[in-house]
Amino acid sequence: MITRLSALDVLHSFEQWLLVDVRSPGEFERAHIPGATNLPLFSDEERARVGLCYKIEGKEQATLLGLEIVGPKMRQFGETMLSLAQEKPLLFCCWRGGMRSQSMAWLAAQVGLRVGRLLGGYKAFRRILLDGLEETRPIVILGGKTGSGKTKILQALRERGEVVLDLEHHAHHKGSSFGSLGELPQPTQPQFENAIGLEWLQAGENTVVWMENESRCVGKRTIPKSLWMQMRQAPVIDLQVPKSHRIDILMEDYGSQPPEGLEDAIHRIGKRLGPQHLKSALESLHQSNLAECCSILLDHYYDKMYGRGLSKREAPVYPLSHDTQDMDTVVSDLLQLKKEIFAAPAVEKHNESSPPMQPEGC
Repeated sequence: MITRLSALDVLHSFEQWLLVDVRSPGEFERAHIPGATNLPLFSDEERARVGLCYKIEGKEQATLLGLEIVGPKMRQFGETMLSLAQEKPLLFCCWRGGMRSQSMAWLAAQVGLRVGRLLGGYKAFRRILLDGLEETRPIVILGGKTGSGKTKILQALRERGEVVLDLEHHAHHKGSSFGSLGELPQPTQPQFENAIGLEWLQAGENTVVWMENESRCVGKRTIPKSLWMQMRQAPVIDLQVPKSHRIDILMEDYGSQPPEGLEDAIHRIGKRLGPQHLKSALESLHQSNLAECCSILLDHYYDKMYGRGLSKREAPVYPLSHDTQDMDTVVSDLLQLKKEIFAAPAVEKHNESSPPMQPEGC
């Protein structure tokens, strides 16, 4: 028996299924439902052949060609399905919930597996995710100058049970000129949207979501407009960390990266640094004095950019100073401040003595 589920049904029972996307590898690579496994009915070349046959000779001949291609693969498909279904039942999807997912779901049922099929396919589920990003959630933005340790703090908040949407994690980019160093290649824009859309919907309507202060672009990926507008209106906690601690964090994050990659990143911001500071930063790098290189970049580029952005933001900003590297203390202070922010009347939330903040543009 094959259970048919709508996209909304799947969203509400997401952890109960192993999602199997039977589209071609190229389709899957462009974008898929997060967590899905690719078991392609056709290769990219085979899919193109069937599509061309359908266009020239019609549905009947295209179906026969598809059967001819799939026939020799059926045993292998069945064995793979049995292997995949060790812990969870299989839920099949294709582009629109058509013949590809129907065929594979039928085969899985024939080998005795509990099987589901996503009605409307990937296209319907993506529509749910994009629509979900239009929903509002309470957000608190974690800001702070470069090297404030925001990413590690967000990880610690998640470990304490807080809901965190880590855009840099999903974009495979840390958001600066150095952001691609040590990261996997960036996902496609649709895949980036799928990943954050799923987490956004799973957060729940009234749950406060922690996010790092970002520009609209994270590397080459763009934050969807609806989410970006909510981020722009959200309160910001501005971490104020001593420069010496920030340099230590940057050394830890980037000290093991190849010098060539660091040099390329410095050159990318060379015009904004100016020729004198660019030369000084590169000389420090070449002399293996990474601390001095970081200091130059912070003083003459990153801190200035952050300060200018901070002065333009219209959302309320709450400064939080800390000079301790005790993560438990930092997280406890943040949780207390979050409690105060969302308990205070809206009229009291804007801190007139603190300049508003805006992150650097794309």
